[in-house]
Amino acid sequence: MKIAVTGAFSYTGKFITSRLLARGEEVITLTNHPNRPDPFGGKVKAFPLDFDEAGMTNSLAGMDVLINTYWVRFDKGNNTQPRAVENTRKLVNAAKAAGVKRIVHISIANPSKDSHLPYYWGKAANEKAVIDSGLSYAILRPTVLVGHEDILINNIAFLLRRFPFFLIPGDGTYRIQPVYVDDLADLAVEGVYSKENYIIDAVGPDSYTFKELVRLVGETIGARRTLISVPPKLALLAAQFVSLFVNDVILTPEEVDGLMGNLLVSKEPGRGKLSFKDWLKNNRGTIGMKYASELKKHYV
Repeated sequence: MKIAVTGAFSYTGKFITSRLLARGEEVITLTNHPNRPDPFGGKVKAFPLDFDEAGMTNSLAGMDVLINTYWVRFDKGNNTQPRAVENTRKLVNAAKAAGVKRIVHISIANPSKDSHLPYYWGKAANEKAVIDSGLSYAILRPTVLVGHEDILINNIAFLLRRFPFFLIPGDGTYRIQPVYVDDLADLAVEGVYSKENYIIDAVGPDSYTFKELVRLVGETIGARRTLISVPPKLALLAAQFVSLFVNDVILTPEEVDGLMGNLLVSKEPGRGKLSFKDWLKNNRGTIGMKYASELKKHYV
């Protein structure tokens, strides 16, 4: 098969692409980071992810499947979440015009067109664009990813290793259900070969309250810390203060709202195979040793 993956040199796309190449598939990528190191030794031809519909249509010509991992975590300059919705619509249009037969689209758990959070209504709008295209589709809805190069869990560990306490927004009883990035990649590859249209949550086998998760991370890496429940605005203020020193955006108000609104858990059965506890145990010597910067990953 001929398969296009957006962001094959980035996080999720890299794990998906490695599996497709191992199966002998021909893979190209559409990327807005053309100078990023190629982990595949030239096996994956790169084209611009510049959201010029005509150009993307040409790049996607002859492809059987498009796997879309594109999104933005937070607004920065012109790179906004509403713009990402429009960009996704252009990408889907280009895929259809190019004759792509199927789209595997990575979304987010609990999207809603009625959400007050741009991240979640944007994801819902993207799903609608895929469905309305008339193309065959598989839509995967992960919660929060864990694995090599992850952001959130790594940076929780980073803070636990360096500070004598950790601030919990609110009471910390809201839940979080991580999914291993390799498990998400496996589900995406399954979506390539399926003939059915479907939407599924791509989540791990276990969930925790946020306080339980932070405590587990600390205990596993040998950094037990006092967990202090504070008003969400105070936790955000503290995160913004630390952000100045790491030159990044550690946490956004929208992410706090989504987390405290129990949007990072699923009502469906966990489809991931590796438990968070086991992953954490296997990586306790490396997680949080270095800060993982969202800005460096996507804007440098």
